[in-house]
Amino acid sequence: MAAKPSTRDRILQASLHLFNTQGERNITTNHIASHLGMSPGNLYYHFRNKPMIVAELFNEFESKMEVFFTLPAEASVTLEDKAWYLESLLDLLWQFRFMHQGLEYLLEADPELAARYRQFAQRSLRSTQHIYQAFADAGILLLSPQQAESLSINVWIVLSSWMQFLTTTRGIQSDLDEQLMRRGIYQILVLEEGYVAPEYQEAVSALRDRLYVPLGEISDGDDAVASAATSQAAAPE
Repeated sequence: MAAKPSTRDRILQASLHLFNTQGERNITTNHIASHLGMSPGNLYYHFRNKPMIVAELFNEFESKMEVFFTLPAEASVTLEDKAWYLESLLDLLWQFRFMHQGLEYLLEADPELAARYRQFAQRSLRSTQHIYQAFADAGILLLSPQQAESLSINVWIVLSSWMQFLTTTRGIQSDLDEQLMRRGIYQILVLEEGYVAPEYQEAVSALRDRLYVPLGEISDGDDAVASAATSQAAAPE
């Protein structure tokens, strides 16, 4: 039988769920305590305030990303590794999606977290560049070191802003789903498209097609609002 999660772990799990589905800014420690059916005092025994909860969740996210960025030892990467990287990245971003939905606000509210995030972002950029160089060394991508660096920056821009893009184009946070996250990974593959070696282009194209989500599905929320507004404006007085 699996061990029962500790109260501390239950608080973190509930917080992550509420932050992801309702937005970190909209959730207080009282909301978290009520969701768990515990007193605020019991929650404060484990976490004195909400920033401590956010910091602990960031610790978990950072640790999982470090594993993600670890290259296989003494072996060249393969196309299967590329698929694994993308799927793992998608899973991680979805698990901790609240962070990049309100990242600017989170960092403004907590200078210590902001300093840690800057260090994390710099490490992530270097690690992404090393991964791209590994795929170049394996002959899957045709990249110079300078191109690997530039591609890493562009990929980071897409990853760190994709959740914000979805939120601003769809509006309601609860409408977001994992399929829409997949489109962000697809966008990364599009960035890489011009660098894929000829012998891998068919396989990479199949992977890209598997992750494609039509743009119409991303903009449906806005389209519905716009359509309703247009109908209302056109209605007779």
